[in-house]
Amino acid sequence: MATDAEIAAMRHALELAARGRRSRNPQVGAVILAPTGRVIAEGWHHGAGTAHAEVDALSHLGADGARGATAVVTLEPCNHRGRTGPCAEALISAGVARVVYAMDDPGEHEGGGASRLRAAGIDVEGGVLQDDARAFLDTWLTTRRLGRPHVTVKWAQSLDGRAAAADGTSQWITGSAARADVHRRRSEADAIVVGTGTLHADDPALTARDGDALFPNQPVPVVIGAREVPDDARIRRHPHAPLAYPTRDLDAVLDDLTERGLHRVFVEGGPTLASAFIARGLADRVLAYVAPTLLGGPRTALTEIGVDTIADQRLLSLEAVERLGDDLLLIAVPRTAGSSLPSASAEATGLHTHDSTQAPRGAHTTHDSAQAPNDEHAALDSTQAPSNGHTTHDTAQAPNDEHAARTRAQPPREEHAAHHPPQQPSERGGAHTPGQPSAAHDGIARMRAAHHTSAEGASS
Repeated sequence: MATDAEIAAMRHALELAARGRRSRNPQVGAVILAPTGRVIAEGWHHGAGTAHAEVDALSHLGADGARGATAVVTLEPCNHRGRTGPCAEALISAGVARVVYAMDDPGEHEGGGASRLRAAGIDVEGGVLQDDARAFLDTWLTTRRLGRPHVTVKWAQSLDGRAAAADGTSQWITGSAARADVHRRRSEADAIVVGTGTLHADDPALTARDGDALFPNQPVPVVIGAREVPDDARIRRHPHAPLAYPTRDLDAVLDDLTERGLHRVFVEGGPTLASAFIARGLADRVLAYVAPTLLGGPRTALTEIGVDTIADQRLLSLEAVERLGDDLLLIAVPRTAGSSLPSASAEATGLHTHDSTQAPRGAHTTHDSAQAPNDEHAALDSTQAPSNGHTTHDTAQAPNDEHAARTRAQPPREEHAAHHPPQQPSERGGAHTPGQPSAAHDGIARMRAAHHTSAEGASS
């Protein structure tokens, strides 16, 4: 059973892991304890091709500095040789007496480190703060399990489920506290996705803003749809060059985003795009910002999502309800097997309510393509007035605002294999001029050819 010192060290290791770069590789932290329980070294994985957390921690000790010590690691030490050697072997060579880890490595090639350590006579204990580690690696685990990015679909709506008034106006449905929350969540994503309908209707900056300033982490802007990105679009001034996908094939888009190391996708493009992701079973988490107002009319927050009868309804499990000023944020995950990522957060075990400081209203709205029915990926770029209630809270606002994207099938954790940080979206796709939409490398070239017909079919 883990000691108090080991549990405290695991908490610290999770904090260290967060210092690592988010990518297709897991963020891992490690702490080395002396037999007395004192911390003698710590480390974390800095990025693809760099030392793993365990090796990084060991590098701060002398030749025999770890002999008889305990290694505390947030993920089972790998047993795989990729760009770097197996961590299990490094720990054995260092002479550690005990290894404590939080969760098993799900990789087919990388797992098995615990068995290798035990075979070498090292005392091993797994599952320490496992729920915390799973919550921390939530999106990475989705990518490993589903072979694509973790997708969050967000919209804002009135109490009667409308994303805009009958004339298409939607600024603002929700209040400033809700808008601020959306920007914070954008900053935690690798990419932010909108359709070309939203792009043309709202001209969003797609940045993540903290008041008048930009958050340090900015999501890569992604635009889906057949229509061109205007030369004077604000998105061209985003810190990251936008990725443009002239297709309705969401799976192909997510494939390409995965290859680019973009694992956390924030879909904020409006009713049509949100409905397309949900209809395809690609939404791993739903954020619905609900304002205490009534709009009526046809501008619903969602359009067609493939539900023809009550038996086909898309059941959700509520993770949390938060009060943001006058508004409520409902956070839910799909219940249907295979279409969602079970929540691993500490809050996922039950509904909780969080009350936030009330702020003035005047809110956010996320526009999307014309509210024409969509057959899953339908009319992603159709022209439509404001859409998602937080109209890409970009509109008429300081530069740069959104960020979303998606990722897919990822190769084995080459122990932190080829990681392409969101800050460098063009590494995989080839260099491109800042401010110019990327053709999203060869995958998009293939999509252009393979899906030319379907893209033509989308309304413009």
